[in-house]
Amino acid sequence: MKLVEVKGITFVEGGVCAAKGFRANGVQCGLAHKPLGEMAEANAAANNAIPAAKKKNDLALIVADKMCEAAAVYTTNKVKGAPILVTKEHIRDGKARAVIVNSVNANTCNPDGVEKAVKMCQLAAKSLGIDEKDVIVASTGVIGQVLPIEPIANAMDGLAEGLTYDGNKRALEAIMTTDTAEKEIAVQFELGGKTCTMGGMLKGSGMIHPNMATTLTFLTTDAAISSEMIQRALSDIVKVTLNRASVDGDTSTNDMVCIMASGDAGNKPVTNDDGDFEKFRHALYAIMMNLARMMARDGEGATKLIECAVKGADTDAVAEKVAKSIIGSSLIKAMIFGEDANAGRIFCALGYSDADFDISKVDIEMASDGGVIQLGKKGCVIEFSEELAARILKEEEIKILVSLGDGKGRAIAWGCDLTYDYVKINGDYRS
Repeated sequence: MKLVEVKGITFVEGGVCAAKGFRANGVQCGLAHKPLGEMAEANAAANNAIPAAKKKNDLALIVADKMCEAAAVYTTNKVKGAPILVTKEHIRDGKARAVIVNSVNANTCNPDGVEKAVKMCQLAAKSLGIDEKDVIVASTGVIGQVLPIEPIANAMDGLAEGLTYDGNKRALEAIMTTDTAEKEIAVQFELGGKTCTMGGMLKGSGMIHPNMATTLTFLTTDAAISSEMIQRALSDIVKVTLNRASVDGDTSTNDMVCIMASGDAGNKPVTNDDGDFEKFRHALYAIMMNLARMMARDGEGATKLIECAVKGADTDAVAEKVAKSIIGSSLIKAMIFGEDANAGRIFCALGYSDADFDISKVDIEMASDGGVIQLGKKGCVIEFSEELAARILKEEEIKILVSLGDGKGRAIAWGCDLTYDYVKINGDYRS
């Protein structure tokens, strides 16, 4: 998938290992089971891709050479996975050294969940020779099944011994479930005359409709910046990137986005809201926005990416409500899959968005590499070329453009089409 260029940002290779001072690894510890493979195969068939589950890795480790400044945001689902409860406590001091994460099992809604999450941290810490409270823990997979700790314990020493400065791909494979595409990115940017690097990886294909964070996202950077400023930047950027992506309307119990900053780039530490902080936020946006797009495009069973850009709103908040309402509509998702330019469904989603606007000022267009067409003007559906509309909807990336005509507020949100394969994949997720 083509990355969206951002001014002042250079894309590089390496994912979470691109920044100085970070190693990673991923191994198969034995948590994977046949149903997961079948799910991934179904999703892969829908996307003409290789199922991630066939790669076998299910346990990942990311480690910094030294103590890092750290921050995270989490799901707002009232039912939270045990790893989130443990991680919140561990990075309360704004410090972290490692991330341990498993796929297949979410370690959620289990009586011994916290105990198992703590044990994962203890195992990782022992193998690395660090304090267990400096370990971030995360899990993803089936909710409500007991997490077997033995496979993780048996694999931990080998996982730690296999850490390398180019192990990002192995770690990425280990966190994927029904994902069919690798979602990782790295960028370089300047802070105080020093070249800084930031990298990230994300898993997420279903149960995507976050209220604060989304899926599992792990970020590393060698920029020198305080945990307080990282937290501020992360909280702000998640709201306008991952928080604007939706696949199916479900908010996960295990959503987490975390970042570790080593400071190895040698820039003057960012400790306040100055120009360097804005440059850091800019780089973080470039990563998170592209990861959000990757996630939406790889929605379970998806064949098309939907981007809704709203402008002319009274405020950005109004524009965001409209954009998220449109990309979250099951009828619009289905219409994009069926390549049917049904403008009435877009107007309908506008109407129930709980946003304030004057319908008589609303214009709607649809665009792709196949062209641009106007579907609505001043609140009414207008006649348009069905031939041009069909050509536009044949493409894999569809843009819905909405102008509210009220002000300068704007927002972008991302989603995907709704296909028969989404039901096939999720109908037997556990069985």
